[in-house]
Amino acid sequence: MVAREPLKLAVLVSGNGSNLQAIIDRIEAGELNARIVCVISNNPEAFALTRAANHGIATIIHDNRGFANRREYDAALVAILREHGVRLVVLAGFMRILSEVMVSAFPHAIMNLHPALLPSFPGLHAQKQALDYGVKFSGCTVHFVDCGTDTGPVILQSVVPVEQDDTEETLSARIQREEHRIFPEAIGLFADDRISVEGRQVRIPS
Repeated sequence: MVAREPLKLAVLVSGNGSNLQAIIDRIEAGELNARIVCVISNNPEAFALTRAANHGIATIIHDNRGFANRREYDAALVAILREHGVRLVVLAGFMRILSEVMVSAFPHAIMNLHPALLPSFPGLHAQKQALDYGVKFSGCTVHFVDCGTDTGPVILQSVVPVEQDDTEETLSARIQREEHRIFPEAIGLFADDRISVEGRQVRIPS
């Protein structure tokens, strides 16, 4: 059998980058057949850039200041991704909503992770939304990105019980452990060509 070429990833970040680190760790352990060709951030101070540099991964600061609108910013971003031969774009705490320019350039090839069981509690502060609502279970969702806010087709989800004494911080910490597990798993499914999309349904053969 001919070995499959590693999937070329770009990871877009804005902050700490713990999910980036989880992906790097799985790749370096030989558990994920992928290669991060670049880490791109709109925030020059993002610690995720340091994480990438520590592993010899190319970093690019793509600051949104200086662009007239999201479409112009995204057009320049698409050019960077094309230059690096990227097949899958991974949003790991990237704090910008992508326009149709990006979404149409990478159809069903942009993944995001959200700290709730979508379609419940989209947008910011999902853990606080879950606690305020009083749900008994929350979790996290890996989904493909469309032009809405956390509205794309669901790839994987993991359920996390909400404890009576949970705070936003304690619930977030337990959800994050599951994020670090299912995000690399979803990328691996894509790398192995095991994902197909029919409408809103993501099909993964058993």
